[in-house]
Amino acid sequence: MPLRTPEEAREELRNKGISISSWAAANGFSVNMVFEVLAGRKQGVRGQAHKIAVKLGLKEGEVVEEHQIANALARRSA
Repeated sequence: MPLRTPEEAREELRNKGISISSWAAANGFSVNMVFEVLAGRKQGVRGQAHKIAVKLGLKEGEVVEEHQIANALARRSA
């Protein structure tokens, strides 16, 4: 799936009738952080900003939940 631009993400939410605030709440994110990511003030390198950017389709990556952090780099068995 191709990556979206912040404007494309905003447009998709608008087309679906979903406010940025309600999307943030439904995903457990800070509304302010979502606006920061969409405005490009947060690059989504780590933490909540990373999760937001991945879920919005702004960047490739994997969302690792808090309970998975300790094993995030564990080798997968083949």
